Amino acid sequence: MTSPLARQIARLIEQTGPIPLSQYMALALGHPEHGYYMTRDPLGARGDFVTAPEISQMFGELVGLWLADQWLEQGSPKPFVLAELGPGRGTLMADALRAIAAVPHMVEAASIHLVETSPVLRNAQSKRIPQAHWHEHVDDLPDLPLFLVANEFFDALPVTQYQRTERGWCERFVSMAEGRFVPVLAPVPLADDSGLPAAMKAAQEGSIAEVSPASTSITETIAHRIARRGGAALVIDYGHVSSAPGDTLQALRDHKFADPFEAPGEADLTAHVDFEALSHAASAAGAAAHGAVEQGRFLMALGIEARAEALSRNATPAQREDIASAMQRLTARDGMGSLFKVLGITPRGAPSPAGF
Repeated sequence: MTSPLARQIARLIEQTGPIPLSQYMALALGHPEHGYYMTRDPLGARGDFVTAPEISQMFGELVGLWLADQWLEQGSPKPFVLAELGPGRGTLMADALRAIAAVPHMVEAASIHLVETSPVLRNAQSKRIPQAHWHEHVDDLPDLPLFLVANEFFDALPVTQYQRTERGWCERFVSMAEGRFVPVLAPVPLADDSGLPAAMKAAQEGSIAEVSPASTSITETIAHRIARRGGAALVIDYGHVSSAPGDTLQALRDHKFADPFEAPGEADLTAHVDFEALSHAASAAGAAAHGAVEQGRFLMALGIEARAEALSRNATPAQREDIASAMQRLTARDGMGSLFKVLGITPRGAPSPAGF
């Protein structure tokens, strides 16, 4: 075991036996001392990955204008919570605030709240959005109308995996073999598989079912607040529109795919978001779910082409090339345009929001 966290997890397995995959993932990402997100800024060329807000200001600006449109549609409630889950360096929120500054009285009515557990990223966010309030959990947000965005937040929440065997669905755990972490199956199958998506029920033997109780719980919390107090939310992430079998756990290190079991705490662990499950959770909590739609289609509907043209008017040739390249990367089917999806959440009975 090469890292302090790997050694701690190995000792835990030695003492208690194999641990659930969800626990392994939670420790790898969020261990208070050695978790991936607790010890570094993972973004940019010197990190492990790049997110849409870091690619272009257009992304955060359009998200901000979408939230502004929903705020106006709902009668401009004052005061209200403007929130982001997992805000990275604060780039998206800073760009959104710049865009909504053009909407009379909106910035003044907004109380800005960021849900972030990483001390390193909180420090970066405080430099861009010094007026923000920080929270550990979405439940801690003030009880006011809620206008929220979560970009690449849900993909880093722990998942529970089950594998279909001749005995039934067996949960996947993490154990040790020859000094390495390896996935293993629980010896006893699920007594009740009713909690699995319907799409999994007819899966063939050997198939993997992936669920994220943390994701559905957080979505329910957001949707219940919006249903009760008003507001709107955007969930933007990579994933699939419909629930389906498959093992989507992956690790990224130095912008390359890595073995999820090789160096816990040293690589980003993620899993594809099941947007159908999030949509059902939002509806069950009393809100209306819209989408999911592809990110490219969503941004085009919101006017990213016009925004790129406006930015290009006073740009140098090199800057114009960067703007065009960024728009292509955000919207093209061979870029982020089809892999990433967007889910909207609004109160029931509200008009269908822009982009959906």
